[in-house]
Amino acid sequence: MAKSETYKFVKEFKNKYPFTITWFRLKAHSKLVDMYLNPNEKVTYAFAGQNDKKYGSCFNTAVLAITNERIIIAQDRLIVGYKVTSVTPDLYNDLKVDSGLIWGRVKIDTVKEIINFSNLSKKSLPEIKKRISYFMMEAKKKYPKRKF
Repeated sequence: MAKSETYKFVKEFKNKYPFTITWFRLKAHSKLVDMYLNPNEKVTYAFAGQNDKKYGSCFNTAVLAITNERIIIAQDRLIVGYKVTSVTPDLYNDLKVDSGLIWGRVKIDTVKEIINFSNLSKKSLPEIKKRISYFMMEAKKKYPKRKF
C-alpha cells in the first residue's frame, strides 16, 4: 500500500515544528482524510494539532488537510469510531489566530460552528494562517456573491 500523501504533509509539518503537541496515530488520522477525498481532490497542505480549544489538551489530536476543494478535519478515535468535518469555501467565515507563551491556536469560524486547533507551535501560526487564508480567498472567488 502506498504511503499516504496526507501523512507526508503531516510528517513534514511535525519535523518543521516539533513543539506542536500531537499524540500518536497520525497515520490513522491521515488515512481517514485520504478515505474521504473526492475522485479528483488532492491534498495541498496538512498539519496535526489538538482539535480542542484548551491549551494543554493532548488527547484530541486530529489532522487538518487543505485540498483543492475544501478543508477536511479528521480524527480517528482510539477505541471506537471517527469524526470527519468538512468546510467548503461557501461555509467559511473567518480565521483567527491566537498566540500564547509557548503554543498557539487557530480558530476557523464557519456558518454553523467554530473549529479550534490548539497546542500548535508558535512558529507555525503564520504559515497555517497564510495557507488557509490564501486557499479560502481564491476558492471563494468561484462562488457567486450572496445577496442579502
